[in-house]
Amino acid sequence: MSSASSPTTTITEPSPRRAMKADVRDLKGESVGSDSEVPEGHYAKDFGLIPIPRHLRYDPSKPFHFGIPLNVAFGFASTFIVANLYYCQPLLIQLSKSFNVTYSEVSLIPTLVQAGYATGLVLISPLGDLLRRRQLILCIVTLSTCFTIGLSVTSNLHVFEALSFLVGVVTVTPQILIPLAADLAPEKRRASAISVVLSGLLLGILISRVLAGIIAEFRSWRVVYYFAIGVQTLVLVGSYFMLPDYPSKNSDLTYFKILWTMAKFSVTEPILIQASLINMASSACFSNFWVTLTFLLGGPPYNYSTLVIGLFGLVGMAGVAAGPIGGHIIDRLIPWYASLVGVIMLVLFQSVQLGAGGIHIAAVIVSTFGLDVFRQMIQVSLTTAIFGISVSARARLNAVSILCIFIGQVIGTSVGTHVFVNFGWRAAAALSMGFYAWGIFLLLIRGPHCKRYTWFGYEGGFEARKKVVEERKKLEEEKAREIAAPLPLNRERVIEHKVSAKQGKDAASTPMTRISETTENGISV
Repeated sequence: MSSASSPTTTITEPSPRRAMKADVRDLKGESVGSDSEVPEGHYAKDFGLIPIPRHLRYDPSKPFHFGIPLNVAFGFASTFIVANLYYCQPLLIQLSKSFNVTYSEVSLIPTLVQAGYATGLVLISPLGDLLRRRQLILCIVTLSTCFTIGLSVTSNLHVFEALSFLVGVVTVTPQILIPLAADLAPEKRRASAISVVLSGLLLGILISRVLAGIIAEFRSWRVVYYFAIGVQTLVLVGSYFMLPDYPSKNSDLTYFKILWTMAKFSVTEPILIQASLINMASSACFSNFWVTLTFLLGGPPYNYSTLVIGLFGLVGMAGVAAGPIGGHIIDRLIPWYASLVGVIMLVLFQSVQLGAGGIHIAAVIVSTFGLDVFRQMIQVSLTTAIFGISVSARARLNAVSILCIFIGQVIGTSVGTHVFVNFGWRAAAALSMGFYAWGIFLLLIRGPHCKRYTWFGYEGGFEARKKVVEERKKLEEEKAREIAAPLPLNRERVIEHKVSAKQGKDAASTPMTRISETTENGISV
């Protein structure tokens, strides 16, 4: 039988490979950009002016390797950028003398810095889902350095306050680096990569107060800001020579749509809401502990000096340094279980503080170390879970989470201080226990394997090991492909069988009809 004499029906479908080149999508089916839209070497300059080092230019055929040096550089940048928010706190007395104003007038400065930071979280950090992040980071680090120069030279309190607010606005570099690290790191070490950047952020919170206090003890407060200018300049230069260029995501969205979807995520994503509320509770406990720790150590029975109290920041730094170990553990667990381990350990260490924090200094040291280690562990595990929602929206998801953490810190500071002053250290520790209990409740009402839009309950079993769950998913996908692949062939056989049966009645006069179809793999049969 020749093909010329046989009527042939050809059904063609677009090639999956061609469709993949047209639009790259995440596992949830959301567009995250197109590799083919950005040809190799297309972006050769930053801001259209400054040449990008050739080895840092985006090349879809050669994905950039996210190694330990770059990961550590991300952590270093987070440390000395977030420190901008806290340099002023030990300097308030010197600032009041320098500007010749009362303590109440300079007390507004830390509030303005934090208000600026909250503004930046809402308005700037979501830009990571819209702009090229290398350019965004270079821009805001340059701005924060310039504003810090103004802080170091001004003699006007109102100018200092305005610049403090602006510094807070642009001090969101860590909140852009964390989602970028999640994008660049391989899946098997994503939590470890996030934990290194987050360790740098927490280290910056702790070390900034210590450095500012030590420098101001022997030099003018302006030297603190000279130091800040120096380290930010180092971050800026390091970013230029080390930060890889990466194409922008969500080219179909506008800035206002980005803000709208961020608001939408905050009320429609169960995973995000659960993680944000837990983070809010644990961050309230964290700030409650560190604020009231000063009161506890400065009063009876300890009566420590300011210098000795400041040295407890070193204990906290040791806890932060252990954070990447927790990230290594999280990489092997389903994030829900890592969060459960973290919150249980936080309850145990808080129990030590509740029982003996005001009795023996060893209890305070143990609590300080443990609370820092496992506070970081729970934040990394929850962040990992949040980033799994959508690859294309990680900056927005992170912004919502960090905003909730910020709110938790405000609650912990204000409520914790009030409780300590009026009811004592044990009542303040009991308040934290209540926050942790609330966090456990929030975690347990939604299980580890629930689907994206499941709000309450348990689905998909209780397996805790990530590797086992991933292997199960691969097997399920392979079975699904095996079932789906033979369908076009089976359909052809059924059609040919019907044609052959019909032809059997008059085989001599009716030629065999051949049906040709294109399978999903593009093979014509």
